[in-house]
Amino acid sequence: MILIKNALIVPFYQEMEVIDNLHYDILIHEERIVMIEKKLDLDIAIKALGLEEAAPFIETINAAGALVAPGFVDIHVHFRDPGYTDKEDIESGVRTAARGGYTSVVMMANTNPCPDNTKDLADIVMRGQKADINVYTCANVTIGGKGREIVDMEALAIAGAVGFSDDGMPLLDEVLVREVFQRAAQLGIPVALHEEDPAYIEKDENGINSGWISSKLGIKGSKREAEITMVERDLRIAEETGATVIFQHLSTAEAVELIRQAKKTNDRIFAEVTPHHFSLTEEAILSKGTMAKMNPPLRTEKDRLAIIAGLADGTIDIIATDHAPHTAADKAKPLLEAPSGIIGLETALSLVMRELVMPGHLSLTDLVYKMSVNPAKAFKLAAGEVKVGMTADLVIFNPTATRKIGKFYSKSANSPFVGETMPGLVRYTIAKGKIVYARNKKHKPKGEIPPPL
Repeated sequence: MILIKNALIVPFYQEMEVIDNLHYDILIHEERIVMIEKKLDLDIAIKALGLEEAAPFIETINAAGALVAPGFVDIHVHFRDPGYTDKEDIESGVRTAARGGYTSVVMMANTNPCPDNTKDLADIVMRGQKADINVYTCANVTIGGKGREIVDMEALAIAGAVGFSDDGMPLLDEVLVREVFQRAAQLGIPVALHEEDPAYIEKDENGINSGWISSKLGIKGSKREAEITMVERDLRIAEETGATVIFQHLSTAEAVELIRQAKKTNDRIFAEVTPHHFSLTEEAILSKGTMAKMNPPLRTEKDRLAIIAGLADGTIDIIATDHAPHTAADKAKPLLEAPSGIIGLETALSLVMRELVMPGHLSLTDLVYKMSVNPAKAFKLAAGEVKVGMTADLVIFNPTATRKIGKFYSKSANSPFVGETMPGLVRYTIAKGKIVYARNKKHKPKGEIPPPL
């Protein structure tokens, strides 16, 4: 049993009066929140709930000085398991997520073997269910993620897939996309799309924007039309079929505007953006090298500002990390040979605070919606609420306390933010009613109220 004292809950979902700076106590038993009260009397609560046998084992956290929110939900992670576990695996990925305040994640399907069949999907689902946090997975859209033959979507949905995605591989066949959307609409399951048309990308030069930086490096890179044209096409097909579609890691101002206009008539469209796309521009390639190489690439300051504007006005619903671990040896390769992608679970909160909340683009409530409520909604996950009866998936964090980015819980360290001091500090992550990450050990048995965080 866990008792959280002095919890300032952001946002507050209980059906009671909402008053700024009003603190509540949260009582957790087994996996669920069993009581939320102002100045909860523990002895009375235990007796009322019939939990006398559990009373001696209560751990108390004094959340004064921190915020309590529904655990973060990342709908776009790569745990590289199975097939590439030297970079990450489910176990290390879960530890990494918990440190970042995440209690639910959705894994992408570009593993080896990939979950394009019920047998391999069931293995991943089973191992995810045993994890300390809630680990879900997408199944592939096409067999082998090759974009040619549609998987048995119905069977994979029954087997536990929460969505479909060939992330990393765009769907180029419009006829195939239409059928996928139609079947997904019938199943009521979302399709998540990686929108990069290779026709606009010079061979082996993806991960770097086509612009003045690429010209300086003597390459052509990835044109913005690679994203724009596919977003435009798939918005049209989504409108025609009624599918729920998630547009992954937007990077261009034009794509943001296309989404903005589409949402005026289609409420089944979701758009996600990564912290690195609202924090960095193509110029980072010059100072960070391969640590600033990702798909889609970092683009211009105009694009970065358009993404921030899209987050602020609600066009972009979701902040997702696209956590993409790579070994040091892989990232040490020459720029055009190194793989794209960076890790992000352990730095996401800090970047959101530094780039969005502290400058005034988003409120703390907006942060919780973008990082928890909306991603849960997109994949229809039981998450994103602090409510009696709900599974106790919570993050306790100090939004302004700073830390230096250094050692990671991830197996990999491919981040362009190493060495930077940032705000946003996760104190505790509670998933399935258990403390899965604690920055300090100030939680104590019944009768001892620890000092505030």
